[in-house]
Amino acid sequence: MPGLLTNERNIRFRNNINIKALNTTTMSSTLNRRNWIKSSAFMAGGLALFSGTIGKLAAMPARVFKPLSRALTDQEAVTNAGFELKARLLANENPFGPSPAAKKAIQDAIDKSYQYPFMTQGTLYNKIAQYEGINYNNILMESGSSPLLLAAAIHYSKGGKSIITGDPSYDDLPSHAQQLEGKWIKVPLTVDYKLDLDAMEAKIDDNTGLVYICNPNNPTATILDTAKLKAFCERVSKKTTVFVDEAYIDYLPDPQASTMISTVKAGSNVIVARTFSKLYGFAGLRCGYVIAQPDTIKTLSMYTTGFSLAATTIAGAIAAYREEAFLKDALEKTIASKEYLYSVLKKEGYEYIPSSANFVMFPLKMDGKKFVGEMMKRGVGVRNWQFNGKDWCRVSIGRMDEMEAFADAFKQLS
Repeated sequence: MPGLLTNERNIRFRNNINIKALNTTTMSSTLNRRNWIKSSAFMAGGLALFSGTIGKLAAMPARVFKPLSRALTDQEAVTNAGFELKARLLANENPFGPSPAAKKAIQDAIDKSYQYPFMTQGTLYNKIAQYEGINYNNILMESGSSPLLLAAAIHYSKGGKSIITGDPSYDDLPSHAQQLEGKWIKVPLTVDYKLDLDAMEAKIDDNTGLVYICNPNNPTATILDTAKLKAFCERVSKKTTVFVDEAYIDYLPDPQASTMISTVKAGSNVIVARTFSKLYGFAGLRCGYVIAQPDTIKTLSMYTTGFSLAATTIAGAIAAYREEAFLKDALEKTIASKEYLYSVLKKEGYEYIPSSANFVMFPLKMDGKKFVGEMMKRGVGVRNWQFNGKDWCRVSIGRMDEMEAFADAFKQLS
């Protein structure tokens, strides 16, 4: 029958690609099309990529998203801005990527993109696992980190559980949890605009489903002390799951020294999210992953397809991953544009929060919405927030010509 694969044919398929046959007693006699895809990916890449089943999903009670009032997302801000921008500085994108090697790999992959990319996705999993010193079953990959944040929101908010976050911080995960009738507990930042770990820990109770840490934090671009965050993860993960979103960690001088992947390797109940969307320049190509304990990966995989990446994206990611020369160059260009922005703000008499990412936040001297609108009229897209009784602007770091366009428009309003 089309779309079905029996055990006998399954074994033949595995032998044909010279992968050691799995114990067939662990497999059902007949697999539907989606489970065939998952099993094939396992065999072709040597990976246990998928552990959830459609039966488990079907057994879950229905959950309804309810409307939620909140600030604009980056997606909404970009959509509202349209395409006539001199400087698109509102979505924390990297305008210097993807790399030439990634572009070539993407082009080369097109000819065979009619095939399911089982083999190549396995290659990407293995490449990440080898670099991080973990096993493939510590990784779950999706089309960007957003589907994985949603998966965590769905699971850890079940039964009205609470999600603890900083305020402000990246709200994709907690806002979805709140839409699913979970509770969102917001903890104000410290006086230096960093996540207040002590205050967040104090909010943990029997109803806590997850503590969400965005580090570096978005929108403030502040970074936590690594030793303090590690101690927090080790201590708090014994009480509840800790989710550390490291979307911007590649902008730090030494990402490996600052990552919380070490706590996962040590056995802690910690989830670490990574994305190719920032320094790698893959925001439009969509590739992200989480690293966690194998049981956690199995749980999150129940809420994802586990196989949503395009063949072209996978090929580009394989070529780009840890492409140190390109990453170094993109980081240096980002820093140069950031330093230029600092100089503009200082010259116009504005303070700013020192940034550890590819965006800068500074307090405004006028209404935030009005400022964004006036900048938009001048062809410059930026974002605004309101907290601590002030209106703030967040400027994403762009090419130097984009930063100059920002400066020209800003001087007309400052």
